[in-house]
Amino acid sequence: MPPTRATFDVFFRQVPDQGSFVVAAGLQQVVQALNNFHFDEDDLAYLRSLDLYNERFLTMLRTIKLDCTVQAVPEGLPVFPREPLMTVTGPIAQAQMLETLILNILNHQSLIATKSRRINFAAAGRPVMEFGARRAQGPDSAVYGTRAAVIGGCGSTSNVLAAKMFGIPAAGTMAHSWVESFNSELDAFRAWARMYPDNSALLVDTYDVLGSGVPHAITVFKELAAAGHQPVGIRIDSGDITALAKAARAMLDAAGFPEAKITASNALNEQIITSLLQESAPIDNFGVGEELITSSSAPVLSGVYKLAAIEQDGQVVPKMKLSASKAKVTLPGRKQVYRLYRPGAHTAFADVIALADEAVAGQPLTAVNSDPLSTHKEVTLTDYEARPLLQSVTSAASVDDVFAIQHRSQTWLRELPAPVLRLVNPDTYHVYLAPQLAQLQAGLLRELRGN
Repeated sequence: MPPTRATFDVFFRQVPDQGSFVVAAGLQQVVQALNNFHFDEDDLAYLRSLDLYNERFLTMLRTIKLDCTVQAVPEGLPVFPREPLMTVTGPIAQAQMLETLILNILNHQSLIATKSRRINFAAAGRPVMEFGARRAQGPDSAVYGTRAAVIGGCGSTSNVLAAKMFGIPAAGTMAHSWVESFNSELDAFRAWARMYPDNSALLVDTYDVLGSGVPHAITVFKELAAAGHQPVGIRIDSGDITALAKAARAMLDAAGFPEAKITASNALNEQIITSLLQESAPIDNFGVGEELITSSSAPVLSGVYKLAAIEQDGQVVPKMKLSASKAKVTLPGRKQVYRLYRPGAHTAFADVIALADEAVAGQPLTAVNSDPLSTHKEVTLTDYEARPLLQSVTSAASVDDVFAIQHRSQTWLRELPAPVLRLVNPDTYHVYLAPQLAQLQAGLLRELRGN
């Protein structure tokens, strides 16, 4: 008898930082992990030593070849609570084994991509460099967190390994220890300029930003200019950054270096960046580390992997989890998600979750709000174009350039209503259940509760 096949959905219920949406990321790493899914003899020996598994099961693991199909939203797409961002269909034992692996990858990268989107939104078009490797929770989190940060909008990284792996520009400036290791700050700046005459970004806050750092930087910039080189700028990593940046800007301009950039760092996040720019701080670039790479204000995306259907006797049987909490009741059946646009328009106004074989093609739909706690329950949707979001993923999926993903993500973000993009008190973007899915869920609720 062939093994029972099942379908699992990956989705989340809450958005970090009280935001409106999550930027999906990690699909390429999921595909790579599934392509390499296997058990070595050492793995099997360890499992055997636990005395928990019989030899038939261990033999199955030795010869396992995944027979699972995957559908997923493309990386960089903004997705909303309760929408499946990935579905896995296959033999139930195989699909169940993939739960932790898939959630680990998608939860982490989507979390960091979402935080990066917030920080880059706050930066209002100014470049943001990812500076977080030293504060990440381990090497893999640093490397793949950098990838996710670029999907969310960052343009460069101080993580050289991530730069190599994903084709990201490597960026950074000198360390305080470099300055401290010389007899004087000016000697340190000159030594740096000799090594990097066309990339001299000088760290000016080791001792005294305005008393020595900026004056010494100006001295070196004049020497570089006299030799035919164009100085890059300065970085401020401590103190009252607004006041220091304003004073430094005036000094640089007066010395004849209006093109020299000012970079700010030092535990920045979207709130601090917003405040700096509201105070008219003349900052050209931001270097953001720990607050980005750990998403420290909201360090967990609680994505889940829930059974949605099984196959019995050739029939797809929908499955649903009940709970005392309405928010934790799941959506049954195999599904598709649609983004709705007005004909000829480029701004989306709602999403619809439907059964996979349910028609959503512009005809009027009496849909139900997917949020079980919403008081705005039912709406009739008319005059729309529906674009499916879940796409089939093959084991030979091409590895997209991370900046191509970033570009697509920014295009999709521009398609959302502006109030949904706000960092504070974003407007609600409605996600609805198509009629057949809503009826199926309601019927299963009655059946499972014995009503």
